[in-house]
Amino acid sequence: MATDRESLSSIEREKASVFHSWSAQATINPLMIKSAEGVYVTDEAGKTYMDFSSQLVNTNIGHQHPKVIKAIQEQAGKLATIAPQHGYESRYRAAELILDRSFDGAAKVFFTNGGTEAVEHAVRMARLHTGRHKILSQYRSYHGGTSTSINLTGDPRRWPNDNGSSGAVHFFGPFLYRSMFNAATEQEECERALANLENTIMFEGPSAFAAIVLETIPGTAGIMVPPKGFLAGVRELCDKYGIVYIADEVMCGFGRTGEWFGYIGQGVKPDLVTFAKGVNSGYLPLGGVVINEAISATFNDRVFPGGLTYSGHPLACASAVAAIEAMEEEGIVANAKKIGDEVLRPGLLELAKKHKIIGEVRGLGVFFALDLVTDRDTKEPLAPYGGSSPAMNELIAACRQEGLLIFANYHRLHVVPPCNITAEEAREGLSRLDRALSVGDKYYVGK
Repeated sequence: MATDRESLSSIEREKASVFHSWSAQATINPLMIKSAEGVYVTDEAGKTYMDFSSQLVNTNIGHQHPKVIKAIQEQAGKLATIAPQHGYESRYRAAELILDRSFDGAAKVFFTNGGTEAVEHAVRMARLHTGRHKILSQYRSYHGGTSTSINLTGDPRRWPNDNGSSGAVHFFGPFLYRSMFNAATEQEECERALANLENTIMFEGPSAFAAIVLETIPGTAGIMVPPKGFLAGVRELCDKYGIVYIADEVMCGFGRTGEWFGYIGQGVKPDLVTFAKGVNSGYLPLGGVVINEAISATFNDRVFPGGLTYSGHPLACASAVAAIEAMEEEGIVANAKKIGDEVLRPGLLELAKKHKIIGEVRGLGVFFALDLVTDRDTKEPLAPYGGSSPAMNELIAACRQEGLLIFANYHRLHVVPPCNITAEEAREGLSRLDRALSVGDKYYVGK
């Protein structure tokens, strides 16, 4: 059997032995990667691609950052693994660095292996703290793939996994471009979204809700920056009804928006914060929950019924320490803001003038989305909600032909390069995207 495998190509062996996530197994065609460095990855054939996707929007400090690689190697040399009931330096140092960049009143960090487990445990903490069960979340959202987090998710990946028993209650959040509230301005959208949220709370029972889980800026669902005042209004509703505010910062945290956390730029203070991805740029599996003083105190004399064999794994925590310190020393968070303000936003708006299939450009930092349409007046999407289309498939293929890895979801392309991309690299990426978008211009049917 082993001999037979050796006669196959790499991609044939991959497809024969690996079960891929979120995929129909017979139709996958993975790009086989040999190496990566900075904002580039190289496939087995030797072709190099600019990574405008940051993989799954997580390599915030790029690939193979030498300080992080060195930290992992040094940690492996002295303590490769240890059970989580023990204490060790890399874990408390990682927690301290995260707390120092968190909201006023942040008390402790609970470490997980990734974002979905962070959401699961944050929800469990909120339920035990409040003695309530129901959880609010937006329709346009993604919170993870495990039992509770997938039910809280508001995109079509929830549908085949929805068991109807998680206590999840969904509501429409603000999104002026495709408003559910017939709003004409950001202020109207904000006010009507908040009114809709409060009505949902009232009709579902205010005393039933333990928490609201919100991506500060929804990522996979479309990078919709909330209108001014919306998250502050959510905070007021949480205080009014005794609901725990959980900020899901798994994708938008650690520099992605030009701030350490997205909620900082929105001027709000959550009760719990879930994180993963950018905390160590995905060099090793790591996520967690930042816990405020009140919820942490709930478990001072009461056992928290949750834990993981690899919670705060030494290698993962060492990589987080090195990543956060590198981001600080190298000004990577400030660079993300500068690149967004000076290169990506103006560059993408110029592309929108040239390519009518771009219905809207939205985002900030190194966190942008292009909403692609066949008609700007009707806003007809280039692919249906929850699906793809020949046009989108052709665009993605054109990006790959241009040596550009892009994050695509339904009718959108997301421009989400590493936070330490240079202005020159960002402009080169936009040039490649410009050429790829030309392939899609023929699908525009509007005026």
